[in-house]
Amino acid sequence: MSVVGRILNEVKPNIILDTPCGNGWLKSKLNFEHTLDGLDLFEDKPNGYENFSNADLDYGIPNNLGKYDAIVTCEGIEHVGNPLLLLTSAKEHLRPEGILIVTTPNTWYPGSKLKYILNGFFPSFPCLAGKIKRGNHMHIMPWTFPQLYLYLKLAGYSDIKLYDIPEKKPKHFFEYFIGLPQKLYCQRKKKKSIDEEEKQFWEYAGSLQSVFGRRLVVSARYSK
Repeated sequence: MSVVGRILNEVKPNIILDTPCGNGWLKSKLNFEHTLDGLDLFEDKPNGYENFSNADLDYGIPNNLGKYDAIVTCEGIEHVGNPLLLLTSAKEHLRPEGILIVTTPNTWYPGSKLKYILNGFFPSFPCLAGKIKRGNHMHIMPWTFPQLYLYLKLAGYSDIKLYDIPEKKPKHFFEYFIGLPQKLYCQRKKKKSIDEEEKQFWEYAGSLQSVFGRRLVVSARYSK
């Protein structure tokens, strides 16, 4: 995802962990000197990665790994049944002021909520009855920005940011009318915020990306 590459190219971390790394797509997005390690349950070691191992993120980041300046988990947290363990263990492998980047589908956009009202399931999160098998590539945990913010705060992160993704927002005309009350609600809550942290949260929560976007790209910092 180009937004993730842009964030890392601005920060320029020395040592990066990509988990799950998939086919190693992240390597092609970086234009600075770095060391890139990878974890994945299904794939083999991608080209250009220094260290690699197979791991099930339901059990968190393996204890035997070292410290990183950045940890990237793209399109992974929605597959994990223990997301708080994943985020907490990632923090333990971040150096002070290290950055965590998480991307995941956004289930807050109006079309997603409409589908949930009609059949009880979010897009890309279908009923898995008869298909449930541990280790399968299943979408099991739907996310919104407020929910991801909550888990990141519980895991001890700070400086949580939501990034805009180049996409049409809203994608369909009818979504504007469904999403407008939510956007106005967030604006009212922002005006009533008691401190800068709460104000920033409502600004992100009521942004076009949060209300109408199909994906979330969020970063957070580990501060001692």
